[in-house]
Amino acid sequence: MRYLASHERAVRGTFDFPIELYYVDPTHPRYEMPFHWHMEHELILVLHGQLHLSVDGQPCDLGPGDCALIADGSIHGGTPEDCIYECVVFDLERFLPGASVCGQRLTRLRETGARLEGHFPAGTQAAELISALFEAMETEKAGYEFTTTGLLWQFLGEMLARHLYRPAEAESPRDIKRTQGIKNALRLIHTQYSEPLSLEDLSRQAGLSPKYFCRVFRQLTGRTPIDYLLYYRVECAAEMLCASQDSITDVAMACGFGDAGYFDRMFRRFKGKTPGEFRRAYGT
Repeated sequence: MRYLASHERAVRGTFDFPIELYYVDPTHPRYEMPFHWHMEHELILVLHGQLHLSVDGQPCDLGPGDCALIADGSIHGGTPEDCIYECVVFDLERFLPGASVCGQRLTRLRETGARLEGHFPAGTQAAELISALFEAMETEKAGYEFTTTGLLWQFLGEMLARHLYRPAEAESPRDIKRTQGIKNALRLIHTQYSEPLSLEDLSRQAGLSPKYFCRVFRQLTGRTPIDYLLYYRVECAAEMLCASQDSITDVAMACGFGDAGYFDRMFRRFKGKTPGEFRRAYGT
């Protein structure tokens, strides 16, 4: 059973209202944010603590009230530190057709290669608009769909007015190939984490030499490929411990750990608890 995915394909919200809210605290099975990407934009609002994000290899630390917008297709992940945060994932392409003038303006901007992405500190106008959008979605008062949509367009208008988006960058064919290669390797890890995977397997999937692959992978994720594989297996095991009644040994085997003692050591290394302690603390 797959518990996590590197390239998320879930439909967000409904067809007419393609936006979804997620609340994440230490009890959430995806409290840690493994590196992934999706073809929707994502807004993040930190309510408490710190969230250490990495977006396409660029670090971004968020504190209480800070917000971030992550563009579609960006490889991103995060490590929370005593953190509670919320995410709103929305399909901008499905908002655009009914927006006429606004849609045309955004489409022209995106055609230049600019990316709607950025970090908005607490107290800024952009952060206040994002916070109000989250509140509208949390409370779901009558007509909240109108309020949410209006705040989203107002926020995007603020981005354009103040040039808060990421300008177009000259991306060489080699850069494009490199990024796609890392996505291919992440997809292999996230779909076959229970199988034996070597550095050679991952670099072959990426279409890069092992040495170059290791360097690029670490630049984007902050981990070596094999360390990330172990981390991801532990994340899948943690979610499985919370979501099932399977024995710890069966969980270890299902997540690619053939030795119970090694599984215990790796789980303690990444989670600070034994598998049994983690299940007692966060299991249902």
